[in-house]
Amino acid sequence: MISRGERLANYAVLALFAVIAVYPVLLILQTALSNDQIGGGGSFHVENFADAWDQGHFGSYLRTSVVVAILVVGLSTLFSVLAGYAFGTMRFRGSEVLFYVILLGIMVPAEALVIALYFDLRELGLTNTLVAIVMPQVAQSTAFGTFWMRAYFRGSSREVVEAARIDGAGHWTTLWRILVPMGRPALTTMIVLVFMWTWNEFLIPLIMATDESLRTAPLGLAFFQGQYTSGTALLAAGATLVALPVIVLYLFLQRHFIRGMVEGAVK
Repeated sequence: MISRGERLANYAVLALFAVIAVYPVLLILQTALSNDQIGGGGSFHVENFADAWDQGHFGSYLRTSVVVAILVVGLSTLFSVLAGYAFGTMRFRGSEVLFYVILLGIMVPAEALVIALYFDLRELGLTNTLVAIVMPQVAQSTAFGTFWMRAYFRGSSREVVEAARIDGAGHWTTLWRILVPMGRPALTTMIVLVFMWTWNEFLIPLIMATDESLRTAPLGLAFFQGQYTSGTALLAAGATLVALPVIVLYLFLQRHFIRGMVEGAVK
């Protein structure tokens, strides 16, 4: 039984961490709604978001980020489910070695590979294209997703799988009609994490594409910062616009996300 003092101490610690987490967000919002002009008054200036949107061309950058995120999340999720199911439920020669080779995708940082990857893609004529931005991120995300889904499939109920096999279900039916619906929290957690990493990716779009039409939102924000180093309100408004999709997605899927993280920690 937790005493009242311990409960109050827990709430105090949680409140402290909540303040630490929320304060930077509120500070950015306050800056985004402020006026950079001297003597401009203390009222809120919502028009800063419209000015940042127009001057920073964030409409184009956000559209590119959405396309890239959809492609990366969709492809990596498909590959991760298939590979995770194979490594988690099947036993075949070389499976362990192959699994650890795939894990190199999350062990080796992108900074160590991006230059060599750039020259390889340039030889194939793929630089400055959407493929050059999407495929390296698909490879990275698939490595993590395979690790994540393998853990889920290994911890899934053996009785349910065996019952499906007895009823004549093959691997394809067992995977998509039984295990994937059961693993919705784990799958949702993986999708949110991959979307967040893809949306915030800066290095790969910077190296692989020089065309302005292929700039993603974080890259566009960096160029916008170079143009408006003194306009902190517009910079804060642009940063808010870039971060907003990730926040909205997390708020929409937070219940499944937290459930998937807790189940993964328990397993």
